[in-house]
Amino acid sequence: MKDVADLLARFFIAFMFLYEAIDTIMFFGETKNTMSAYNIHWQQDTILVAMIVFLVVGAILVLIGYYAKIGAFLLLLYWLPFTFIVYSFWNDPEDIKRLHGLYFMRNMGLCSALLFIIANGTGKYSVKRLFHVMRLPS
Repeated sequence: MKDVADLLARFFIAFMFLYEAIDTIMFFGETKNTMSAYNIHWQQDTILVAMIVFLVVGAILVLIGYYAKIGAFLLLLYWLPFTFIVYSFWNDPEDIKRLHGLYFMRNMGLCSALLFIIANGTGKYSVKRLFHVMRLPS
């Protein structure tokens, strides 16, 4: 049961980050405007392309379970700064402080899931294990 739960968790995590990458690609201009609203003006195109690469590569590696620790680290490199920049509820006005606090805690929970992958690996159902188990005849 643990291995099935590991596989499902990796699937849901990867799906969320792939969706984030697709959204960033489809709304590239709007994402740049949002970055400007958060006073991120330096090399916006480069930052966005790097974010998209981190999201896609990281999500695929986590999904298939091959170098999933590296994939989770890439996703964490994106998600942790994003959370602290966008949901800095301690700086927000009172009317949205509670909502951003909840979003911040949700994102920190996702960070802990990524750290869990980094610490524990992928489990039984992964491409890495498939390569390890499968042997070609000599």
